[in-house]
Amino acid sequence: QVRLVESGGGSVQAGGSLTLSCTVSREIGTYCLAWFRQAPGKEREAVAGIATDGSAMYADAVKDRFTVSIDNSKTSLSLQMNSLKGDDTAMYRCVYRSCALGLGPATIAGYWGRGTQVSVSS
Repeated sequence: QVRLVESGGGSVQAGGSLTLSCTVSREIGTYCLAWFRQAPGKEREAVAGIATDGSAMYADAVKDRFTVSIDNSKTSLSLQMNSLKGDDTAMYRCVYRSCALGLGPATIAGYWGRGTQVSVSS
């Protein structure tokens, strides 16, 4: 069993910044971590993650605004979010799953945290 706990969400005005953290109950080993988000009435979508080779992956919607990183112990994934927009409002959740899935669609595979809410007001 792998447990993930997200933190750092909150309310911010458009143009502001937030940093989210995802703490994992164990070192990720050969698995990968990624951030997803889901806004009301919309499907869950990938945001950013770390690939097998340690490189960062981003959805087009957040590229150049968000920065994802993993700590040296490989038990904590961060998401620095800058220039936030109203469209970024969503529940953000991290997932521990096979690296082969990359930033592919959300599936039941893997372990998910409960999420942290981000609300951006204009």
